[in-house]
Amino acid sequence: IPIVGNAKDVIRGFIDEIKKQKISRRKEWLAKIDSWKKKHPLTYDKKSNRLKPEYVVEQISELTKRRNTIITTGVGQNQMWAAQYYKTKRPRTFISSGGMGTMGFGLPSALGAQVGKPKDTVFVIDGDGSFQMVSQELTTVKINNLGLKIAILNNSYLGMVRQWQQIFFSKNYSQTCLRADYTCPPDCNKPGKQCPPYVPDFVKLAAAYGIEGIRVKRKADVKKSIEKALKIDGPVLMEFIVEEEENVFPMVAPGAPINQMIDKDDIV
Repeated sequence: IPIVGNAKDVIRGFIDEIKKQKISRRKEWLAKIDSWKKKHPLTYDKKSNRLKPEYVVEQISELTKRRNTIITTGVGQNQMWAAQYYKTKRPRTFISSGGMGTMGFGLPSALGAQVGKPKDTVFVIDGDGSFQMVSQELTTVKINNLGLKIAILNNSYLGMVRQWQQIFFSKNYSQTCLRADYTCPPDCNKPGKQCPPYVPDFVKLAAAYGIEGIRVKRKADVKKSIEKALKIDGPVLMEFIVEEEENVFPMVAPGAPINQMIDKDDIV
């Protein structure tokens, strides 16, 4: 249904109509959402000794809950994990491009958030692929001494695309491994010991811009690394080497409607 009109007038009209809605209808909807949460709770393997991206986001959420914190995200799995496991408590403090798929959104939006709210803690939760779209903006961070904290969930893949290739294309990975080079055999679909360990080396990249860099490989080091970053008066880049083939759920299959979501239990 097209609505043609001045944006201000149309939005005011929306507000008037929303106010007319019965509160009971809203309560019914919220109750339905609560029932879904109980039936399909967010979960991951918390007993695993391997570093899970969900755990990293949970720790960021826990360690910043008493601060005025703004979260920005890149696009892909990192975006979904941030939305699911960071407990946002204030309006307009979770900044993401949503379903637009704007890779590289996290760092530039964090720059604006930090300039606009200089006393707030600004955290970028990003993926290794998305961050590389705009990593040169570390220059802007350094020049302006912006104290934002960057958390890169590095799984060595373009993670969301790899997840689709795993689930819908029989794990035939193509152009998603970020540690690949010309020597890789054509049937290789997972980084191995022969691969370069870091492409790029984000800690060295941060150092090149004069920014503190921290690499975290172990679950036991996550909390203290975040605490260290929060104590530093200036920008910090944290690279978390997370589980390579961790998947994010729920998701929607190609061409399927949004009400036909796939949970991890639906994957054979």
